[in-house]
Amino acid sequence: MKILIADDDPQLLRLLEMTLEAWGYEVAAASDGAEAWEALQAADAPPLAVLDWVMPAVDGVTLCRRIRAAPCLRHMYLILLTARRNREDIIEALEAGADDHVGKPFDRAELRARVDVGARVMRLQSDLAARVRELEEALSRVRELQGLLPICSYCKRVRDDQNYWHQVEAYIHARLDTRFSHNICPECYESVVKPQLAEARAAQRG
Repeated sequence: MKILIADDDPQLLRLLEMTLEAWGYEVAAASDGAEAWEALQAADAPPLAVLDWVMPAVDGVTLCRRIRAAPCLRHMYLILLTARRNREDIIEALEAGADDHVGKPFDRAELRARVDVGARVMRLQSDLAARVRELEEALSRVRELQGLLPICSYCKRVRDDQNYWHQVEAYIHARLDTRFSHNICPECYESVVKPQLAEARAAQRG
């Protein structure tokens, strides 16, 4: 998973970068809040960020507010890195949109635990979004089947949007992943199969 880190202290920024990379994360580094905001405009913006609270241009709390106000970024997981520990500051950070905070200077074990939690939350969100897309696609296919289907009066094949004709089983299976178990209904057995069996027996006797 890719993580954005932002801190105006070059040494701390490099330490953060090396630490997160050692844990297997891909890291995008920014030296202040303005640079971090610019990095988030990219199509492949990281889903998780560790942001210093006090930075020039745009501080971490302001950056949190900007991210939460942006429709394409508001689902990011945000961790504020701060030396501020009092209750009022923590409340301010959470109200600004931060999901978590880590004390500065940071403890490696604590940072790893909190970053791993954020990564797990983002993976769950990604999985949930994928499931929602699958359900939306399934509903779209159901609506398509509920509409008017062109079907041949003789062979009973169904015509798709590209003007190709398909067996009913193949058409439904492609849209709903439904499998068919073929059988013979009683009416068809009496009107079709039974006479055919009688003809076959008669032919054998003759």
